[in-house]
Amino acid sequence: MTESTTRRRTETFERRTPIAIPRAGRSVSSDGQEAAAILERARSSVDPELRAALDSLPGSMRRIALYHFGWEHADGTPAAAHAGKAIRPALVLTAAAALGGPAARARAVRAAAAVELIHNFTLLHDDVMDRDTTRRHRPTAWTVFGDADAILAGDALQALALGLLAEDPYPASGTAVARLTACVVELCAGQQADTALERRAPAEVTLDEVLAMAEAKTGALLGCACAIGALYAGAADDDVEALDLFGREAGLAFQLIDDVIGIWGDPHRTGKPAGADLAARKKSLPVVAALASGTPAAAELAELYEMPYDKEDTKGTARTALAVERAGGRDWAQAQAADRMSRAMGELARAIPEPESAGGLLALAEYVTRRSS
Repeated sequence: MTESTTRRRTETFERRTPIAIPRAGRSVSSDGQEAAAILERARSSVDPELRAALDSLPGSMRRIALYHFGWEHADGTPAAAHAGKAIRPALVLTAAAALGGPAARARAVRAAAAVELIHNFTLLHDDVMDRDTTRRHRPTAWTVFGDADAILAGDALQALALGLLAEDPYPASGTAVARLTACVVELCAGQQADTALERRAPAEVTLDEVLAMAEAKTGALLGCACAIGALYAGAADDDVEALDLFGREAGLAFQLIDDVIGIWGDPHRTGKPAGADLAARKKSLPVVAALASGTPAAAELAELYEMPYDKEDTKGTARTALAVERAGGRDWAQAQAADRMSRAMGELARAIPEPESAGGLLALAEYVTRRSS
């Protein structure tokens, strides 16, 4: 495909899919209905595989995993809590369908479940490391069952994920396992970088470092999900790699908006306290961009970040959020998210030339940058 052809097709995608990023809290466009339907269908397809996998765990770990997914209360009685948005399995299934039709989507269900298990393994571990006390509007698993049990349950989910793919008879499953295991290593490296950055002074952290960390922590798994979908469609290597890059860029846009929501999101929608990331003094993308702005607000923010956090000081959290905004962190994050989505559209146009064939992936890409929770 020539460069001019790729550019024309990218422009077609961008006209079809607005990439201007609204303020967190603004309602999702009507086009979000398509993404919601895709996510619901993915959840319906993948949940039976997930439940079967979790049921194979020893009783103690099964109880923790089912609680984490929202399917049981802490006492083991049935629950109907939210099991997550299913963005990653939806990307697997939608990429498979875009390149291989309904048959490819059907055979990719087990792979989609494996990707969702990996995602939840990281959530269980991240909650322990970050000391997050709430996820999906409920207490996190470690606060209920303890650190050790939550970590071990996460380990078990990772093993289940790799086992699902290893036992899959589809020929591409071996390549999918290799890609997913490499992705797990990258996820761990990203998390290690994140924890290392938190130990450094705000002035010592650069935007390039935080962007690289965010790509590893978030972009890698979204890219892997898209690539595995392409593998189950029997796609050519170039198309697999293009979809991986599409997912990575969309994933970075996702993280940028997630960081915006982490500061300014509505707790009733996010399930987390207002300003939770600021309270933890996290060096999120908007914060680091604000600190690097060289403005008076940046100097104020640096001083605030050096102060110990008092969870009762809601005015202090509001002041910190205002300093990030006045230093340009919020606007930078939203503009950067739009730029990353533009790059994602270019990669998607390389793999799937006709926008109509990629409609589902376009809808999901728009969803991740227009959500408010």
